[in-house]
Amino acid sequence: MIVEERIYTLHVGKVPEYLKLYEAEGLAVQTRILGNLLGYYQVEFGPQNQIVHMWSYADFADRQTRRKELVRDPEWTSYIKKIRPLVRHQENKLLLPAPFMQTRD
Repeated sequence: MIVEERIYTLHVGKVPEYLKLYEAEGLAVQTRILGNLLGYYQVEFGPQNQIVHMWSYADFADRQTRRKELVRDPEWTSYIKKIRPLVRHQENKLLLPAPFMQTRD
């Protein structure tokens, strides 16, 4: 199993608008295609105006297949056009399990 962590830094004051749009239009299509949502968070303290979400995949090939399907989905592309102006910066990390965690999959 691998985990993708995505951190979006939004423009000041745009977190509520982003979350409302995501719940209404992005969540269903993303979970239908990507599958295993581990968590979706907004930052309370530390760097402000950030959204953090994590997704797990069987392996990198699984992630690639699912992400390709997602970017081709018309519902997703419509949603992306709406949220793109709210996002100031995006950071993605691919997290691999530590060796002692691999036996727990």
